[in-house]
Amino acid sequence: NIFYKCETFHTNTQMSCFNCQGRNWTGTGGAEGCGPCELDLCPETRGCRAGLVLDSCGCCKECGNLEGQACDPGHRSVFYGLCGTGLRCQEDPRPAGGGGGGGGGGEDEEEEVCVCEEQEAVCGSDGTTYVNMCQFREAAFSRPELKTRGRGPCKTVPIIKVPPQSQVNGTGSSLVFLCEVFAFPMALVEWRKEGRDVILLSDFLSVSQSRGGPLKFELSSWLQIEGAEPGDSGTYRCIARNNLGSVSASAVLGVLGAGETEEYACPHVERVEDLCGTCSGSGPAD
Repeated sequence: NIFYKCETFHTNTQMSCFNCQGRNWTGTGGAEGCGPCELDLCPETRGCRAGLVLDSCGCCKECGNLEGQACDPGHRSVFYGLCGTGLRCQEDPRPAGGGGGGGGGGEDEEEEVCVCEEQEAVCGSDGTTYVNMCQFREAAFSRPELKTRGRGPCKTVPIIKVPPQSQVNGTGSSLVFLCEVFAFPMALVEWRKEGRDVILLSDFLSVSQSRGGPLKFELSSWLQIEGAEPGDSGTYRCIARNNLGSVSASAVLGVLGAGETEEYACPHVERVEDLCGTCSGSGPAD
């Protein structure tokens, strides 16, 4: 008699047979320890966003691993599983977490993961730019109506992914506004202060800089103000434009004078006694 044991695992909403084992197998299934392939005994596979691959015995189908998941190199599923459609198992191209070289992280650095074979961006029929074809396939799995509009990113008016945040600070402080923009064609980002008809570039009080990233077709821009004074208070606007249009986002800056800082801070903390023991009328009565 042949006794089958099927271990089921769940990963990213995928469900499949991870490892089928048996006793007294005859080895006719191709891999050592595998018995005859009986397809009617194979478990059902559902939610396989990266397609199907063969299990360790080369008989049943199971979910292929997604981009970024650990994988088994070669053509046989041993522990982690095989990569799905359009993916290959290779050393993780991303920087090792925790940074740094030398000592202690050898095993993590050698981990192999599924990497998409087609790294070119794809424009979807929904107007979304997908980083690569594998991410597009994942999205299309649950949305069959989604099609590719073309290779390369979707042409679009700039989209502000991370807008600047309003803030309050004290006189003499240094502060930074950040603005992250996605656009193709690439956008030009500039900063303006409401009430001033000039672009804020670099001078002795403020520095405006931009660089590519953090992701493809994105631009990060920041405005840094050194030695802030109450006169710097106001509304600052990040404006991104390309030849398809422009978009903006604003944030308010409040710079408090020496006497105002304590007065502002006291009502805005959960435990007044921690910060405002010397505030007028709010000190602990011990």
